Amino acid sequence: MVDIRAAGLVKSFDLEKRILDGLSFQVDSGERVGLLGRNGAGKTTVFRMLTGELEPDEGEIQIAAGRRVGLISQIPVYPEGCTVEDVLQTAFARMFRMKDEMDALALRMEQGDSSEATLRRYGELNARFEGLGGWDTETAVNKVANGLNIPQAMRAREFACLSGGEKTRVNLGRLILEDTDILLLDEPTNHLDMQATEWLEEYLRRFRGTVLTISHDRYFLDRTVSRIIEIQDGKAEFYSGNYSFYAIEKERRYQERMKQYLKEQAKIAQLEKAAEQMHLWAFMGNDALHKRAFSMEKRIERMRTTEKPILDIAGEVGFHSLSSFNRLFLRAYGCSPRVLRAESASVPCPAEQKNYS
Repeated sequence: MVDIRAAGLVKSFDLEKRILDGLSFQVDSGERVGLLGRNGAGKTTVFRMLTGELEPDEGEIQIAAGRRVGLISQIPVYPEGCTVEDVLQTAFARMFRMKDEMDALALRMEQGDSSEATLRRYGELNARFEGLGGWDTETAVNKVANGLNIPQAMRAREFACLSGGEKTRVNLGRLILEDTDILLLDEPTNHLDMQATEWLEEYLRRFRGTVLTISHDRYFLDRTVSRIIEIQDGKAEFYSGNYSFYAIEKERRYQERMKQYLKEQAKIAQLEKAAEQMHLWAFMGNDALHKRAFSMEKRIERMRTTEKPILDIAGEVGFHSLSSFNRLFLRAYGCSPRVLRAESASVPCPAEQKNYS
């Protein structure tokens, strides 16, 4: 079953440049997919289209019928005085509405309404309420809050008084508690410490829905996704593996394209030399060679359509981009590949010695 289908998406925010230029992809139910691309490539634009916040200029987005999509793109504004606990409880709004209807039906039954329709409706609501864990929301909140390092003291604070990182963490918790079918995660580890990040990784491994993630944390991607979609020049490139596979495969494709490019350049140089020689001979009295030289030059121009390949691996500085010496150094000290984050210049963590993909 296909949860997300994007076909021929085109989007521009000015008259000159298309951010998306015919982007097409699909995500199947239950898949874990990383969405990569350099800054400004259109990743967040795609997320806004998936939630209906933004319309494409051309193309279409399809979300499977009945599938609920959850996204943290901006920090919502909550009413004045709203606490962190209140924000987390908003995840259960659907269940609270069901409980209100159940209470109203129960009151009607107490007042003598024993109709088949009332009894059936109450039974349906009660079954759904139980299935969603409606009788045990407190346990669910405590579990998520503990995992994301949202202590009881923070839960009592006003949401508006939190830092930007704390607000992001709380909203990630709210999104998880909503129990959506499709999770859209935009840089989910930016404000998480290692313990909270590992908790999120474990949660995603157990999550039965579909996950589409934008992240510069290549180690997080290695542990949570099994396919990569990269937005490059407004279109999609596909890689059937995690970030480490993507980095290696992209370099392989680059080497292949560079080999083809150099082969074409060598052929062009050969033809240019031959055309130049023909022009020279034509000036020496063989005018017919001019025509052949001009024809050869047109052929050369047609061959110049291939641009020189550029190796641009999306994502933050990571293990695959380190020198061989640095890799050996890290291994010698038993350090994890989750060692570098350019914006914070963090130092390597102590021995974890986990998967080196």
